[in-house]
Amino acid sequence: MNQITPKTTLSERTPSPMGWLRGEIDRLFDDLGGTRSLFDFGPRSFNLAPNRAIEMKEGDKDYRLTAELPGLSEKDVTIDLADDMLTISGEKKEDQEHKSDGYVLSERRYGAFRRQITIPNDVEPAKIEARFANGVLTIVMPKDGKTATRTRRIEIAS
Repeated sequence: MNQITPKTTLSERTPSPMGWLRGEIDRLFDDLGGTRSLFDFGPRSFNLAPNRAIEMKEGDKDYRLTAELPGLSEKDVTIDLADDMLTISGEKKEDQEHKSDGYVLSERRYGAFRRQITIPNDVEPAKIEARFANGVLTIVMPKDGKTATRTRRIEIAS
């Protein structure tokens, strides 16, 4: 029979005050989804993808798609339309350098995303507009009054 052994932190293995502090810092990084060690300066990326933060609402005259993209600006985001596929993509590069008391800490972060959404068939592609304010991208897709929506309920056979 296999037994699962609980993960021990450095603080449990090292009873000294410094060992406890190191364990608490490691636990904090674990909780934040980061690396196990404070001293690991390996490459990091930050997630920019608007996975859960995208929403599309239908109004009487248009569809409104919003995507929350905190930390980005309009110059970091690209919107393309090909046939009936709307593609929102972006990337962010960030370099920071901190100098203090003879030490230099240099951080570089990079993140990119690409999200594709099929637009409804009654959208007028030539009239689609986009705005970006306070980290929120809003795309307004006006409906074409001439195009009939192709929806129907499909009965489930028993």
